[in-house]
Formats: sequence, structure tokens, C-alpha cells
Amino acid sequence: MSKHISNRILNLSESQTLAMAAKGRELRAQGIDIISLSLGEPDFDTPDFIKEAAFDAIRNNYTHYPPVTGYLDVREAIARKFKRDNNLDYGPENIIISTGAKQSLMNVVLSLVNPGEEILLPAPYWVSYHAMAEVAEAKPVIIPTTIENNFKITPEQLRAHLTENTRLMIFSSPCNPSGSVYTKEELEALAEVAAEKEDFYIISDEIYEHINFSGKHASIGTIEKIKDRVITVNGVAKGFAMTGWRLGYIGAPEWIVKAAAKIQGQFTSGANTIAQMAAKAAVEADPEVTKEMQATFLKRRGIIIDALSKIEGVQLNVPQGAFYIFPNISSFFGKKYKDYHIQNASDLSMYILDEARVATVTGDAFGNPECIRLSYATSDDIIIEAAQRIKTALDKLQ
Repeated sequence: MSKHISNRILNLSESQTLAMAAKGRELRAQGIDIISLSLGEPDFDTPDFIKEAAFDAIRNNYTHYPPVTGYLDVREAIARKFKRDNNLDYGPENIIISTGAKQSLMNVVLSLVNPGEEILLPAPYWVSYHAMAEVAEAKPVIIPTTIENNFKITPEQLRAHLTENTRLMIFSSPCNPSGSVYTKEELEALAEVAAEKEDFYIISDEIYEHINFSGKHASIGTIEKIKDRVITVNGVAKGFAMTGWRLGYIGAPEWIVKAAAKIQGQFTSGANTIAQMAAKAAVEADPEVTKEMQATFLKRRGIIIDALSKIEGVQLNVPQGAFYIFPNISSFFGKKYKDYHIQNASDLSMYILDEARVATVTGDAFGNPECIRLSYATSDDIIIEAAQRIKTALDKLQ
């Protein structure tokens, strides 16, 4: 019997962050000493008070099907969090809880975009944004940025990319992979342009909200003239070290929530009950509980920037959030060592894996072919060792 795979799957790109992580695990399984700077996951454990909330949920028999949109009291807690932390006026009817922020994003894309319509992706973008556009049979339209501008788009760029077929823009702040953070003033300027086009929506991915070194986090959904066209996506994975709990949520106009619930009801139904109660404890906590992890990442940012700045040919900026560095490494294109010929970021990322035994991710995965992404969500000693290995490998290229 022949094997028939749908064109949808055949044409869908594999997540290169997950692929590089898998490659690193495969090499480690062979006994090779690999340092992984490829995966975006805090190296902290979930705080104990959140674990206790999960134990309580089990003891109290939160073990039955939940509502598709999530428990009412959890949605109410998320609405209060939005108001307290972001000055966003959402009620529980504006919230839907999903199995991770990734599902939240996909729900919204499928709810708003028809085949052939355009989704704007400021680059660099998180890898899955592009794939989500592909699944929705939409047209991804890339808005390029540069390291000189801290990888942020301008209002003029946004206006130049708007067409009658544009339906949606997806961006993150703090950004994965660049660590860029948009200021309130920058978001207001973008909102002025967005308001010029009817039926144009913005997904603001704020999953790294609590890992922000620039001061108070700014949400584009607070801007009055476009607030009814903004979908705010968040979750507990990054700020509370809860990646494995798979719990994300959106705040959006009620009609968008109802559309997302219709999709989710047919795919997965309500999110895990125990994870919901753990997330409730997280969002109800004083945000100060996230500050220790934030301070640790800030210290590590300094360590990795200091180490990488010693490598000739690596161009750096100073990211203001998340736990990534996204250096421009295009000066190594055209160079070689032994049988390695570096033509692009993918070649360099693979060379670093093979020669330095350090797993990174090519910027091609994020829509920027001149950069690579390194995660500094690991210990100080490992960061220093990884940077030294990378320097030794890159110094060999001629």
C-alpha cells in the first residue's frame, strides 16, 4: 500500500529550533560533549507555590473535562492580571485558555485569516509564525529589520507593506529571537499606521513579558484607537519556568474568543485542568516573584555579550529582553576551514555544531539569513565555555 501524506504536511517546514535541539540530543547520546544554546527554555524549576497549587487541584479532584475556554475563575484571574500588569481591560469573556501560547496563536490565525490573505511578519520572527501562516494557506509577507535598528520595524515600513489583502501582523515584544523590546512610544507610532487600514489585526505575543530589562513592559492593546483589533497572547511558560505545563491564553474581543473556542473545541477542547489551576496561582502572584529569574538572565546577558564581543567578525547589539542574543555573523560568509565552506547562516550554525560542539539556531529559521540565535538560558560557566569554543572554531575560518 502506498503512503499518502497531505501536501499540507509535505510543504510544512520543520521547526529548526526543535530540529537543532534534537540533533544535539542525538550527538550527546553518542557520547559527544555538546553544549546546547538552541532551545528557548528557562533552566529554572517551576516555583514551589505553583507546584502546591497543582497538588491541591489533584486533591480537590480537578480531573474532569473543563469548559473549552477554561475555568471561569482562572479566566477571571487572567483578566485581573491583564489589568494589573498591562492596563488591559479584559473580562473573562475576553479570555480563552489553550494548550500553550502556540495553540493560542494558531487559533487566532485560523480564526481571522482566509487562504491567500497576507500576514505581516517583522523579521526576525519566531519560527512558528511563518509555519502558522502556511497552515492557514495565507501569504507570509516579511518586513526586514537590521541589527543597527535593534531589529525593530518603523511606521514607514509598516505602511509600505500594507495592501488591500493584508489581514494580520504577528510580532513579539520582548522578541524571540532578537530580544528586542518595543517602547510605548514606538508602539503608538505603529498603531497610528495600523489604524489607517480597516479589518487589519495585530497579534501581540507577550510571552517574554517578565524577562524585560528595559523597564515597564508596554502592550500595544492599550492604545485606544486600535485596542479592538489587538489580540494579546501570553502564558506562563517563560516568566514562571512552566514550559512543560503547556498553558497559554489570549485576551481579545469577545467575537474572536468565540471563533477561537470553536476551533479549539474541535481540536483539543479545554486545556489541562491541573495546569490551569497552577497557572491561576502564577498569574495571581505578585510579579516580584519573577524578578530573581529576570536578574539572573540580565547577568547572563552581560556574560555572553562580553564573551562574544571578543570574537572578531561577530556584530552584536544589546537585547532588552528574553534570553537570546542574535549576532550578525555575515562577515564569515565566503570563508572556509578544511571541507567546510560557509555560504550562509545555516552553514555557520552547522559548522559551530560540528567543530565547536555548540548547538545554535540559524537565523534563516527566523527570517534573517545574516544572524544566528544563541540562548543564554543556562549557567554562567556553560555560557563562558560555549563562547570560548565558538571563538576557537570561528578563528579557524579563513
